[in-house]
Amino acid sequence: MKFYVLTIFPELFLPFREYGVVGRAIQKGVLCAETINIRDFALDKHKTTDDRPYGGGCGMVFKPEPLAKAIAYAKDRSRSAKTILLSPQGRRFNHEIARELAGAEDLILVCGRYEGIDERVCQLYIDDEISIGDYILSGGEIAAMVVIDAVARWVEGILGKTESAEKESFAEGLLEHSHYTRPRRFGEIDVPDVLISGDHEKIRRWRMKSSMIRTLLKRTDLLQEKRLSIDEIDILKELHRDIENIIRDQGLCSADPSSCGQ
Repeated sequence: MKFYVLTIFPELFLPFREYGVVGRAIQKGVLCAETINIRDFALDKHKTTDDRPYGGGCGMVFKPEPLAKAIAYAKDRSRSAKTILLSPQGRRFNHEIARELAGAEDLILVCGRYEGIDERVCQLYIDDEISIGDYILSGGEIAAMVVIDAVARWVEGILGKTESAEKESFAEGLLEHSHYTRPRRFGEIDVPDVLISGDHEKIRRWRMKSSMIRTLLKRTDLLQEKRLSIDEIDILKELHRDIENIIRDQGLCSADPSSCGQ
């Protein structure tokens, strides 16, 4: 899979392409992440890529000509590539979108800067817009790195195990379970006995419960959106019973409203 990143700061991607999952994938030839400098397509000797907005206002706007030429150049490299603008107005990036984009043959990622890009470029050349969150960045370069890293994990042959991406947080709509490694005891805390029991079914069940507890405490919204399995529903019922027992043992009002106030 090939990524073509359009940016005015290609140097930012040098270390990104050398380390971690993306770096290993590039070294193996499974992935290509090429930067294209938008300034190379500027029309004047000063390599100007921005100008004042019509109608006034603060900030500058990406000029349409250099950006359009840079996109056309990338399209010549890969006719089937999908062109994506990293923009706060785009779809909120998540695990499902990463998996969706991994199905594309190639991707062209346009890194916005300044106050944005000329709207005519959006209308004529952009296939999709992606946002990595509701906050302001100096430009789309960091967002592009996030997208590349997340999408790359779904590309066959990049991760060590084919099921790795399937088992990570959010892949199944839940946060991932707790993890432990050696030593057995650290800071007076032991590794749960079940994880060293060798009983694969008990370990599977413990991990599912750990995942459910983490999601319930940290991202309740994910549970509300997910279609739960029978095992997951059973674990929620078990947790509910545990909570009711704790309330009862404390001599407090139970979860049954009819027992309150008596």
